[in-house]
Formats: sequence, C-alpha cells, structure tokens
Amino acid sequence: MAPLLPTLHDPSALRRFDRVQLKQLADEVRDCVLDNVSRTGGHLSSNLGTVELTVALHHVFNTPHDRLVWDVGHQTYPHKILTGRRERMPTLRQLGGLSGFPQRGESEYDTFGTAHSSTSISAALGMAMAAKQKGEDRHSVAIIGDGALTAGMAFEALNNAGVCDCKLLVILNDNDMSISPPVGALNRYLAQLMSGQFYAAAKNVGKSVLRGAPPLFEFAKRFEQHAKGMVVPATLFEKFGFNYVGPIDGHDLDSLIPTLENLKHLDGPQFLHVVTKKGQGYKLAEADPVAYHGPGKFDPSVGLVKPATAPKQTFTQVFGTWLCDMAANDGRLVGITPAMREGSGMVEFEKRFPGRYYDVGIAEQHAVTFAAGLACEGLKPVVAIYSTFLQRAYDQLIHDVAIQNLPVVFALDRAGLVGADGATHAGAYDIPFLRCIPNMSIACPADEAECRQLLSSAYQQNHPVAVRYPRGAGAGVTPHLTLDALPFGKGEIRRKGERVAILAFGTLLYPALQAAEALGATVVNMRWVKPLDVELLLQVARSHEAIVTVEEGAVMGGAGSAVTEALNAAGLLKPVLQLGLPDQFIEHGDPAKLLALQGLDAAGIEASIRARFPKARLESVAPVAAQLPR
Repeated sequence: MAPLLPTLHDPSALRRFDRVQLKQLADEVRDCVLDNVSRTGGHLSSNLGTVELTVALHHVFNTPHDRLVWDVGHQTYPHKILTGRRERMPTLRQLGGLSGFPQRGESEYDTFGTAHSSTSISAALGMAMAAKQKGEDRHSVAIIGDGALTAGMAFEALNNAGVCDCKLLVILNDNDMSISPPVGALNRYLAQLMSGQFYAAAKNVGKSVLRGAPPLFEFAKRFEQHAKGMVVPATLFEKFGFNYVGPIDGHDLDSLIPTLENLKHLDGPQFLHVVTKKGQGYKLAEADPVAYHGPGKFDPSVGLVKPATAPKQTFTQVFGTWLCDMAANDGRLVGITPAMREGSGMVEFEKRFPGRYYDVGIAEQHAVTFAAGLACEGLKPVVAIYSTFLQRAYDQLIHDVAIQNLPVVFALDRAGLVGADGATHAGAYDIPFLRCIPNMSIACPADEAECRQLLSSAYQQNHPVAVRYPRGAGAGVTPHLTLDALPFGKGEIRRKGERVAILAFGTLLYPALQAAEALGATVVNMRWVKPLDVELLLQVARSHEAIVTVEEGAVMGGAGSAVTEALNAAGLLKPVLQLGLPDQFIEHGDPAKLLALQGLDAAGIEASIRARFPKARLESVAPVAAQLPR
C-alpha cells in the first residue's frame, strides 16, 4: 500500500480511514517517531507506547473542537505528527524548533501546556465545565499515566469530577503491565459491552426498578460488583462517580475504536483503562524502557551503545556516590525521591540500602512532609528532587520543615537551565523562593568537587539546607572520596584583580574567571547564597569600585539581590551589576547556546561588565595573584 502519513496534514483525513488503513498509519507513525528521536534525542519509550491510542483518539474525536489533554506530555510525539507538525519533527527540542511537550502557542491541537504530571484531569474538567456553561457541545479527554495517577492532585480532580455532569473522559494509560491475548480478547468484548448504550440503559433501568425491593436491589448490586471484579480491577473509580470501563489493550485498534465510540455517546464522567507497553514496536526499547525513556542520538539499527571514552562525571552521579558513602558512615541517613530514582542518581543507593530508600511516587508534597516526619524522630532525611519539582511542595517546605527547623537536606538537581526540556524544567526560581524562608540555607557548588563537599556541609547542619546543582557535568574537577565538608556560610577569593569584583554563585564561576582574565577583575567564589558571607563581601566591596554578581538563576530576588541587600544594610554604597536569568521563560535548546544568549558565558559576562562600567577603567591588568589554591 502507498504511504498514508505524507498525505495527512491534519486529523480530519484519518477520520475517513478504515481500520486497515489506520493500522498502517500507526506503523508509519511509529517509524516516524523512532527515526526522528534517534536523530534529535528525546522521549522514546513513552511515545512508542501511545501510537495506537493517539490514532484512535484523533479518529473518534473531532479534534481540536474536542479537547485532548495529555498528562506530562512527554508521550505526544505521535500527536504532533498527526496534527500537522510531521515535517518539523527534525527540529524537536532544538533551539527554535518543536517543543518536546504540548505548547498552546505551538498548535491549536495542544489544548493545554504541560510538562509536569497529574494536571490533566483538573484541566480537562475545567474545559468540560466551561463547555457546559457556554452551551457548547464538545468532549474533553484527559490521558493520564499510571505513574501520574499517584499524585494527590489527580485524585482531587477525580473527586471533583465525579459530581460534575459534563462530557469528560479520563483515560488511564497503564503501561506497567501487559495483557495476555486470551484476556485481551475477553476484555475487548466486555469493554465494548459495558460501554454500550444498551448496557448503560439496562443497568440504570434495573437499578430504578429494583430500588422498590431493597433486598433484591442489594443482591443485584453485589452481584454486579462481584461479576465486574472477576474481569476488571476494583471499582475504585466508580466510587468516585465515574463509569469505569476496561482494562483493554491499548495497542489494539479493533478494541480501542469501538470502545471510544461507545463512550463518546454516554452521559456523565467516563473512565477508560487501557494497557500499553512502553517501547512498543521497537524490541530494544521494549526490553529496556528505562534506558530508552529519554535517549540521546543513536542508530536505531544498533541501539544505544556506551561511548568509547568515559564521559565526565555528572553532578547527579556525584550526589549518588556521596549519598551511598554518607549512608555507610551514618545509619540515620534515609533517601527520599518522588519517583525520580534514575534521574536523581539513587539507583545504587536503593541497591545498597533498600531499607533506607523511599520512592513515594509522583507526590512531591508528601515527600517533603514525609521527610519532616522522619526528621522529627531523629533520622536524617535527604530529599533528592529537581528544582522545578520542589516548587510543587512549597507550602510543605515552609510549614512542615522550615517553621519546625528540621534537619532535612534538599539535593536540588536540574538547577539553572536544563536545555532541551525547556522552561517547564528549568530550575530558575529556587534561589528566590528558598532564600526568603527563615531557617533555610542554600549552597551553590561551583564544580563537582565542591558539590560533594557542600553536601557534607549541608548534612552536618541541624536545620534545613538546599544544595543546588545543574544537570550534566561541570568543569570536571574530580571529587575527593572523603566526607570532608567546606566551612558553613563561607566563600573564597579565587582571583585577585583590581577595580571590579565578580561574585560568582555556582558553576558560572568558571566563565567568570575567564572574563576576569580579560578585565583584570577579582573573582570571588561565594558558595553560599544563604547565609551570605557578609564579612568577605564587605571586605571585597571596600577595596573595589564596583561589584558584579553572576548566577544561573532568576535575577529578581536572587543571589544578586541578597548582595545588594547586605550592602545596603551595611550602609555601603557601591554600583552593583546583577547578571542572571531575566524575567522571562527561556525556551528549549542547547544549554551552552542558551547561556550565551542570556549573556552568561565568558564573552557575555565580559561584554556586560564593559557596557555597564566605563571602559577606560577596565584595561587588562596582570592579576595580583592568579587562581589561588583552594
């Protein structure tokens, strides 16, 4: 048969396809996903697993009039391919190209922007109720994974939706199990039967007739629940007020399409349970969906291969090694992650200390308060969490940890710009939102060696401390495998110069040092945002004409603001140039390019300083002492 995908420019055409054509289209979409992700990198396993479901949804529903809301959104590459963006797929996650997640500004088919979990049911319910209020005949469909359903927000939405009379369909994309062929065939029949108008009408009529005879009604009710219990999971979702259907095979279009068609014509909130397989159709990804969750570029015919030379150690790996070493040294240490074992570098910790490892699921709020409870009983919790994920637990951070001044260490991975994942994952705000909290301290290691040492410094404290570090590798400074700590709240002068002093917070120390060579400037490695090394700051400020602060975080309320506040409190008036991330969301792209665009590489730092201060006062001079030993 001739290829179908090149002829498809929007989903309207595929609604005219027959079942044979739809199956061919699904194969072509899967090939397109694999071909493009292997060239650009990105999420693979999750997208291969949603191909048939995506085809079925666009075939049955009148998108974009009917709203599809994808949870997390890292499984929407097939959706993008089918909604007019196939030719732009080679730009996926590249600067100026397609986002790896749904974006309302990118397409009218992306009805809700997302990249974090458990928001889909709330958003889809809002859309469904808006349609009802406006008198519009439209469906809202939330597609949520079994992992995302562990978050409290999803259950809050289910609880609300169950009492709302609207056209809402929640699809649980369960990819943590498989259906054997016999069970799949049986479930296909039962799902179509249970989602049909006859079954729904018969069930309602039967209940209304039997209500007059309570014993018979209770018997019928128990029989129905028992019968369902033999072929489907427990009726939890029916207790929320949904009509539950499933589970069905999420790769079987002959099951998906009739079931969706039936559910489309039922009133009230509907819940469809589909079972899919991560990596479906690509054997290597099926065998190891974790490795192929978010791979870089690779040859599909070969699969992922280890690089010939060992890559530089990442900050995440530094944390993972430190965590194991500190746990071996102190039996009070416990490690907590909200469903990010691999991403946060805790795989080895779980193997070595299974009784002290806690994965609480996608439940950041619970993770923080759970840590607080452990700390109340004398344990030393370390919460490994991405900077942007901690935002979800801000109330718990303040009320349950900080007010009680509990010794919880927050290992903040992905601080600063993260590259291809874009604004939704960029850790731009942790310094401003943490430093305003009493009892909270914040450390900013400049390299891998400092990361290990500052984690030890944080662990020694008897109050909450966050250590923020970026994704990937840094300057390549190999950590010493000891548990020695750096002094709490103290920085260091790394280069002595004249006139201008650059105060660097975190990994931008190294481009600051390069810029300082051309400027003849002093460079201070501040290490701590809170407590700020005020003594060192005032010493440097009194001996220089101007101060420059550099941080990979939001300028507004950030480390530079802390410096200006300290100078004002001391009555010391000095011009201060604050360099960092501007008051805007930074799009996806190569991290080095993004930093350069924000003027946070060596050339950009130098140019900003020369532009801000009189050029005649910044002639290159030989440093008094080049990079002091640490």
